[in-house]
Amino acid sequence: MKRIIFPKSLQKGDKIAVISPAGAVEPSQLEKGIEMIRNKGYEPVLGKHLYSNFSHGYHYAGTEKERINDINWALNDDEISAVWASRGGYGCQHLLENIDLKKFSKNPKWYIGYSDNTAIQSYLLKHGFASIHGQTIKTSSFGVTEESYNLIFDILNGKSLEYGIKSHDLNKMGFCEGELVGGNLALIYALLGTDYSFKFKNRILFIEDIGENFYALDRMIMSLELAGVFKKVKGLIVGGMTNMGNEKENTSYNESFDEFANQLISDRISKYNFPVVYGFPNGHIKDNRPLIIGGNVKLEVEDKVTIKFEN
Repeated sequence: MKRIIFPKSLQKGDKIAVISPAGAVEPSQLEKGIEMIRNKGYEPVLGKHLYSNFSHGYHYAGTEKERINDINWALNDDEISAVWASRGGYGCQHLLENIDLKKFSKNPKWYIGYSDNTAIQSYLLKHGFASIHGQTIKTSSFGVTEESYNLIFDILNGKSLEYGIKSHDLNKMGFCEGELVGGNLALIYALLGTDYSFKFKNRILFIEDIGENFYALDRMIMSLELAGVFKKVKGLIVGGMTNMGNEKENTSYNESFDEFANQLISDRISKYNFPVVYGFPNGHIKDNRPLIIGGNVKLEVEDKVTIKFEN
């Protein structure tokens, strides 16, 4: 397994590009997040098509060509030190065949985002580069925790991550160590069988999702099962599962960690013996603590759960 490259730490005054690789956004939705970047001592640089709106069965932040131009500018411009996605939604898969890493490979930078951005993070990891699975800029206007963002800036400043969370009744005890892969389950599922899918052998898998019917959640987990993913991974971390099922029927619909969703996942993987953690605070939830995709993780699941990243 080749060594994963971690981008260098940022210095005060460095420029952070803000781009929209997927869904359209309004300026008012990004004001707070952009100001936060300034307040932390960095210079936000806005992509040319950050606020574009192209309607084609969905409101994208520009045409595919416009979004490709923005991401390739942000990844390859030597004056940019990090790239932060404005939001997810849908559209990142459109970019995968045309992402250019020529200059990026010589000067890697952190890419930050989650949800649909899982597709881009899978692409980057396939080429050997770590990224940050954490809050987008838009979510800063939704009342998310300040810690969710502060921890991202800690990573940008070169600090290591270590989490201790309470145990869950469905957890499977044990210890494992390996490279973290994953993100949004719908995107992991959508990339299966393509050249852009994560590699799962001897990795620790993280999954989270939002707004799925329970049968759709089961279908995605079943697809991972049929693809042999659970025979390959060394451990599993389950994050936020929210707005699941039918809002009128599910009393836990607005909870960050839907218990029936967790039980459904647990039932499907019951025959495997790797360590499993439920209720990790990352996903489409207000307390979305960042994870490093491609980071080496020591996962210990006992009465308390410890997740430690080692660069």
